Parts: sequence; C-alpha cells; structure tokens
Amino acid sequence: MHVLIALGANLLHKGVSPHETLVQALHDIEIEGFSMMQCSRHFQTPAFPVGSGPDYVNAAAHLQIAGSPTPEQVYARLAKIESAHGRERVQRWGGRTLDIDLLSMDDRIAPDAATFLHWANLESAAQRLTAPDHMIVPHPRLHERAFVLVPLLDIAPEWRHPVYGQTVRQMHDALPKIERDSVVPLTA
Repeated sequence: MHVLIALGANLLHKGVSPHETLVQALHDIEIEGFSMMQCSRHFQTPAFPVGSGPDYVNAAAHLQIAGSPTPEQVYARLAKIESAHGRERVQRWGGRTLDIDLLSMDDRIAPDAATFLHWANLESAAQRLTAPDHMIVPHPRLHERAFVLVPLLDIAPEWRHPVYGQTVRQMHDALPKIERDSVVPLTA
C-alpha cells in the first residue's frame, strides 16, 4: 500500500532543531516498518494560522507499507513517532515538536465520502474548536494548504485526489501565488 504523509515541526525538542527532528523522524519511520519511497526537500513555512508561532520546517514523504492496514493502524504507528519526539496535543493548531499527518492511502476514502466532505467543508472557526474522532483519509484539508502541496509537488505531482479528482499539481496551481511563494525550500 502506498501512503503519503506530511511532516512539520516548529519547536525545539531536547535541544534538537525542527529541521533535525524531521531528519530523525524520517529515519524512525523506516524503523517503524514503512519503506521510504521518496522524500521531499525541507521547506520553511509560516506558522498556521499566521502569527501562531515560529515558522515551521515542512516536508512530505511517499511511503510503502505491506498488507492492508486501516488508517487508524497506520496513524497509530505515526503517532508513536510523534510522541517519541515530544509531541503533546495541548492546543489545536499550536506549536509542535513534530506533526505527522496521514494524507492518503492509495486511493482510499475513509470512512466514506460524505464524512470526508463534511470535514473538508467545515468552516474555519469550527475547525479550530473541533476535531474528528476518527481518521479521515484523504486528509480533509490537504487540497488547500500550501505547506502540504508544495512539498508534495516534489514527490507526487501526479497523485490524484480520490474525491476531487485533481492532481497535486492542479491543487497546487489553484492556490493563491502568495501562499505558494510563502513556502521556501531550505535545500536545493
């Protein structure tokens, strides 16, 4: 099974920089049983929402995992890595020592298209106050976030969103230029 993830960090953990945390987390992902197919460059991105903290270092990765795990099983393995890097869930959209988002699992829609669309269309103010109580795949906001789409463009430009039918390149190009330009590569 092919899995796309997004990684981000903007806080030090035990003196380790966000950039180095992403490097270590990618190594830990392989130890956790995922095969690393490809990883994007690292990017500096403004905190989301704007002004909520220091800039982030973001990346995306294409993984492969054997079998047919559920989204919850995949996320449990990723959450274990977050926790090992000091992730605490104190505030929604708060600063993070490490954040790993499960973006997609092949062309799976889970739990179903109606639930996906409910969360994808939820007003921004409501998003801040509530979170789903189960995994939603694909990630319900990936199509509108430059800090996800710019790194994904490095590794999966032709991946097609199973609900919207658009490729990463199309979703990226639909974002306002100012948002795309705010995601700056840290490496060539």
